[in-house]
Amino acid sequence: MPSVRKPSIETHSHRLVVAGGGTGGHLFPGIALAQAFMARRLGNQVLFINAGRYLDVTVLQQSAWPYATIPIEGIKGRGMFNQLKTVGMIPRSIWRAASILKSFSPHVVLGVGGYSAGPVVVAAWCMGIPTVLHEQNRLPGMTNRLLHRIVKRIYLTFADDARRFDTSKTLVAGNPVRDEFLILGDQHLVRDDPNRFNLLILGGSQGARAINQAVMDAIPRLAQLTGLKVVHQTGAQDEAAVAQAYKAGGITATAQRFFKNIATHYQQADLIIARAGATTVAEITVVGRAAIFVPYPHAADDHQTSNAQALVAAGAAEMIIQSELNGPLLGATIAHHMRHRE
Repeated sequence: MPSVRKPSIETHSHRLVVAGGGTGGHLFPGIALAQAFMARRLGNQVLFINAGRYLDVTVLQQSAWPYATIPIEGIKGRGMFNQLKTVGMIPRSIWRAASILKSFSPHVVLGVGGYSAGPVVVAAWCMGIPTVLHEQNRLPGMTNRLLHRIVKRIYLTFADDARRFDTSKTLVAGNPVRDEFLILGDQHLVRDDPNRFNLLILGGSQGARAINQAVMDAIPRLAQLTGLKVVHQTGAQDEAAVAQAYKAGGITATAQRFFKNIATHYQQADLIIARAGATTVAEITVVGRAAIFVPYPHAADDHQTSNAQALVAAGAAEMIIQSELNGPLLGATIAHHMRHRE
């Protein structure tokens, strides 16, 4: 569930390091926490530390958040050679993280998940800097599972995650959502054209090949729908193909690898089709839009399915299993929502 409690104002400034990222599911809650932290006092300072992946750099630069990078890569899902290479990078990444921490001198280090959080939290622990974690998903990620023994506190989104950690360290705090989404939660649906049906398709911050393909296969059906307007976050790999498919089908659409102003598109959406990362689920919950989730089946421990089921069980969303996803089904589902929109 999203966290929306307003911060109180403190009188003494502090410095916070937000460690991790690599995907929106990790980075965006970190930004939400940083926004709340900065709102407590003007003199507070935040530094993000990550591996410098495209998403991290793009979003942090656009939002003017200061950041530093460490030399580290992921291990899971890579070949043995690359795994050994990454293991060999760990000492240097911890050393680099320690150097950054010494210079910034934070009062606390917050790990938000993703492999780049590991070396930073370990370095902070070695230096005696207080460390905490935030776990966004119903099933914890590998980095947080490895780090939980050395941190002082673990903030959870879902209460049933507590049994997977030392329960004396856990606190259910929800999944923080960025300010721009909290503002939207207080607003009604805004359409740039009342005769249009605005469809927002999100494959997560990195795109989703299965969703992209199903959409392209659904183009013949979508082309028959009057008033459809699509905004589609494709990821880098499929951007050109998806954009061309919409153009060939005569569909009004904007297809891009990543949208920096995604909150605006949430605001205008009649329907959102998305993966079920915890951050996406929280954002959709806050803005109150109709949603169809297509969980990524290869996510760690299939946690996206668990994330989506929480909303489906409450009657707040629908879910299509990826193995059942296809063009005709997707086209028919979108057409149904257009006929029955509120």
